[in-house]
Amino acid sequence: MNFTMEIPKEALAILSTLQSAGFEAYLVGGCVRDALLGRKANDFDIATSALPKEVKALFPQTFDSGIKHGTVTVLMDKKSFEVTTYRIDGDYRDNRHPDHVTFTPSLREDLKRRDFTVNAFAYNPKNGLVDLFDGLKDLTEKRIRAVGDPERRFEEDALRILRAVRFCAQLGFTLDEDTRKACQEKASLLRNVSAERIRDEVQKMLLSPNPEILILCHELSLTPYFIPELDVMLQTKQENPYHFLDVGRHSLMAVKNAPMDPLLRWVLLLHDSGKPIVKSYDEKGIAHFYRHEKESARIAQEVLTRLRLPKKFVHKASFLILHHGDVFPPKEKSVRREITKVGIENFPLLIEIQKADSSAQSEMARKDHLERIAEVEKVFAEIKEKEKCFSLKDLAVHGDDLIKLGIPPGKEIGKILKDMFQYVLDNPQDNTKDILLSKLDSFR
Repeated sequence: MNFTMEIPKEALAILSTLQSAGFEAYLVGGCVRDALLGRKANDFDIATSALPKEVKALFPQTFDSGIKHGTVTVLMDKKSFEVTTYRIDGDYRDNRHPDHVTFTPSLREDLKRRDFTVNAFAYNPKNGLVDLFDGLKDLTEKRIRAVGDPERRFEEDALRILRAVRFCAQLGFTLDEDTRKACQEKASLLRNVSAERIRDEVQKMLLSPNPEILILCHELSLTPYFIPELDVMLQTKQENPYHFLDVGRHSLMAVKNAPMDPLLRWVLLLHDSGKPIVKSYDEKGIAHFYRHEKESARIAQEVLTRLRLPKKFVHKASFLILHHGDVFPPKEKSVRREITKVGIENFPLLIEIQKADSSAQSEMARKDHLERIAEVEKVFAEIKEKEKCFSLKDLAVHGDDLIKLGIPPGKEIGKILKDMFQYVLDNPQDNTKDILLSKLDSFR
């Protein structure tokens, strides 16, 4: 194959320096894969026959980023590049790290320890593309296949099970049959993987063009080890005129229809997670999910905490889920009240959530809901333009103003300000100090 890869000048200089000193040096892994796919590469990792001490001797600025496993980071023109010595990995008793590594002069030995064929490429301008495991064929056929024995690859690092699915999501590929079987056979090894590492892979799936890949995780029996709640959602039919998908598939369709924002996509994944718990039927056999928002917010808090997302993120996600079902007419008064309830910073997020949620409903519900939301957006834009009062801090009167009038600090001031605020919500034009103080007696 006649393939030329565009390489940053700094990486090219590192390759050239190593080769001029008599060592082999190649760009390896994802950067080569992405170049073959016509995608922009971010990280340019280098593998070399040079030992770590030899790499450090050749470059004036380095630091030991992973010296135990042969990795030295080379700094060049304020950019960093990982340079790793060819190696053979020892046993992986913790299903994550090799107990020891052995350096080798063989590029083949180094590449054969890698996870998937599409990540086992090597390239340099002198020798061109090195493809020892038919990775190019797998790229052409859009397939993720483990290098060598897939069960052994997953025993070495159990996170590779989720990485296999994640690459399918990001690239739009399918799993090789043997690799797929090994994912299912070795699923229980995910117990040995930290919640943080699992979270990062799942989030990459959610932020991919194909978040519905989580259904594959369910089919491969992976989800019980990180989000068993999704299994229940995928098994819960909605059985009413507003929906044509089960709870899980509806949620994943909503995720796909949302902007690629971590908060929005986690919220939409879990926004109906409480429905299986509250499901009931009426006398006509139609399913209802009364108060599912509260249960969903509780479950989301449990899931996101378990996956070690930041506390502020968890709190905001569960708050948005609690309010995702708020329905209000596209009238200025109603919109202002909702803004006051959820906060001006959360309101645009709530609108995005409701749009994505509605777009995953039945055709009958979708049209009406999306039309209402579009009108709400127009009203919201008008309100912002007028700079209405959204919280107590926007009120023209403050506690100090009331104290100066002889009202003692305490509960009475709080009640007056709250009543004033409620009055201003309905009469925004009256949010001036003179008008509000002139009506003080009515607020006491």
